Parts: sequence; structure tokens; C-alpha cells
Amino acid sequence: MESYLTRLNQYRCMWVLVFFDLPTDTITERRAATRFRKNLLDDGFGMFQFSIYTRFCPSRENASVHIKRTKRALPKKGKVCIMQITDKQFGMMELFHGQKEAELEPPSQQLELF
Repeated sequence: MESYLTRLNQYRCMWVLVFFDLPTDTITERRAATRFRKNLLDDGFGMFQFSIYTRFCPSRENASVHIKRTKRALPKKGKVCIMQITDKQFGMMELFHGQKEAELEPPSQQLELF
């Protein structure tokens, strides 16, 4: 039986990042962009920057589930990029606010019901 630490190590845990640039010229395009953004929020993603949303996933399998959900919600127009990286890679990110280095926020605890 694998231990808890092995199951949730920094190489097994994943981050899913969604980058998007969606048109907002018409009312229909704005609604589609808003719907896509709300779908991300409803699926547990958080805003990292204006058009970058992230979600922590405890496994590759879980990340695949959320990637499939995101793909099903893709709007007809615009550019969307979905990337998954390990927790270890995410932890090596350097974040700056202006010229001052900022601390990365630890992932929020999410309750998973089976």
C-alpha cells in the first residue's frame, strides 16, 4: 500500500493552467466569454491573472477530468491554451509585484467527495 506522502508528492500532484484570449466585441461574444470564465470558476479554478486561471489537482487522472470539462466548455471563437505542470514545477515559479518578489500562495485545501 502506498503511503499518503507518496500519493500526494510534488511530482504526482498537478496544476492545470488555462490561458485564454476571447473576443468581446459583441454582446454574444461577451456572454460566451463570461460563460467560459464562470465554468472555470464553477469547476474550482481560480484567477491567477486576468486571462489565466489555475487549478490544483491531486493526481494526473484528476487533472485529465478537469481538462476534459474545460474542453467541453470551449467557446466557438477565441484562443484557449490548457497546460498541466507538476506541483514541483509550479513551486519553482518566481512571482513579482512590480520589482518586489512576492510569495506564492499555497494551494487551498479542497474537499473531494468520492
